[in-house]
Amino acid sequence: MLLAIEQGNTNTLFAVHDGTRWIAQWRAATDAARTADEYAVWLGQLLALAGLSFGGLDACIVSSVVPQSIFNLRNLARRYLHVEPLIVGENVELGIEIRIEKPSEAGADRLVNAIGARSAYSGALLIVDSGTATTFDVVAADGAFEGGAIAPGINLSMQALHDAAARLPRIAIQRPRRVIGKDTVEAMQSGVFWGYISLVEGLIGRIKDEYGAPMTVIGTGGIAALFAGATPAIDHFDSDLTIMGLLEIWRRNLGASQA
Repeated sequence: MLLAIEQGNTNTLFAVHDGTRWIAQWRAATDAARTADEYAVWLGQLLALAGLSFGGLDACIVSSVVPQSIFNLRNLARRYLHVEPLIVGENVELGIEIRIEKPSEAGADRLVNAIGARSAYSGALLIVDSGTATTFDVVAADGAFEGGAIAPGINLSMQALHDAAARLPRIAIQRPRRVIGKDTVEAMQSGVFWGYISLVEGLIGRIKDEYGAPMTVIGTGGIAALFAGATPAIDHFDSDLTIMGLLEIWRRNLGASQA
């Protein structure tokens, strides 16, 4: 069975694939200082609750945007799974053309998303990934990564509003009942939620106009589900896009990794 680890700046996803389907997924807060042994204690307990164990895992792939964490995640695979993990960005064949001026600057998470999207959808694609940052990534009809846009995530916007204005409280992100808030909390929720929706819709519209060809828009990321039903600009919401990409990369490299 494959252990896929997708680490963002805020959360780290651990998912297990049994060769046919994803059978378990767990999230942990990203902590660059967490050691391999600490990961193992936490993950070992969750595996046991799902009727699984480290002994049943015989492969591992890691994608991380936190370079200082890769050492510990690599050691987790080596010590507890007894395998050498595939690390996206380290001599791993992605099988995707990167059509930007500096291909080395394309984030691992954005490329993994592009590969995952291509494995499930056809034609030109626009991937909207809502996380610490919100990325808008264009995948051509032939599967190439063509760049996109990066904006602050909704949580960053909310945190900045609270930090910069002494009288504004820290509030939860949720869809408000109305756009015109009748108190401070409602007004903040409206501004952040509908302002964010407007940002998403605006960038999708501008990217489509500039691209000049039909595109399927896919929403993904840790908080994408919050916006389901709030905008017609996103055609599909797919929370498994990243791990689908990791699975596809692992399959493409399976022969090389076992040679």
